[in-house]
Amino acid sequence: MSTVVRGRIHSWDLSTGVDGPGTRFVLFFSGCPLRCLYCANPDTWHMRDGRSMTVDEVMAEIEKYRDFITTAGGGVTLTGGEPLLQSAFAGAVLRRCKEAGLHTVLDTSGFLGARATDELLADTDLVLLDIKSFDVPTYRALTGGELAPTLSFATRLDRLGIPMWIRYVLVPGWTDTPEPIDGLARFVGELPAVQRVDVLPFHKLGAAKYTALGISFALADTPGPSAELVERVRGQFRRQGVEAY
Repeated sequence: MSTVVRGRIHSWDLSTGVDGPGTRFVLFFSGCPLRCLYCANPDTWHMRDGRSMTVDEVMAEIEKYRDFITTAGGGVTLTGGEPLLQSAFAGAVLRRCKEAGLHTVLDTSGFLGARATDELLADTDLVLLDIKSFDVPTYRALTGGELAPTLSFATRLDRLGIPMWIRYVLVPGWTDTPEPIDGLARFVGELPAVQRVDVLPFHKLGAAKYTALGISFALADTPGPSAELVERVRGQFRRQGVEAY
């Protein structure tokens, strides 16, 4: 008897330019093991807040937008939350997307990279890997998790030849120290599978969600980075031969 794979989905949306190439159908998974201080989607932290869906139901929603996303050179992006918290479900969705001829992107912190099977990764065209900090104590304070699993996942993706875009959120006072950034730049500069680094300026667009959820937003008084700071950090990556935007 076959088993219907189910997962918990928070929501879905269409986006251009920030979730992978082209116009993407972005599927937000519920549940995340990290608690990043700058998280813009605290409403995706808990599995209980998601909607139970089968892979067939997810694909039915994607099919509604197939012509639009494929014409625009896009595909499907799995994000969250953390898709690898529901790795079996994520893998099943990726498999179906590949069978349907759709470009696939996995957006992950890499913290649960060990849960990604080789089969799941074989169905992934691109990984957006969020590396929150290259300084271990800062990473722990910023996320509540450990850095090592993410770095291990990055080296595994490189070994498998799976393209990566590294995402680095620039938070003044937290992730702007030059030395750890240089360390991260050297690390990713030695991984041929890394195609680019996106330096993402910290913002507070999700602050209203914290208020609605009755959660304190720890970085409420933290300013966004200046244009000069953003360009300095991009330059640190570029000096290691990495495309940075």
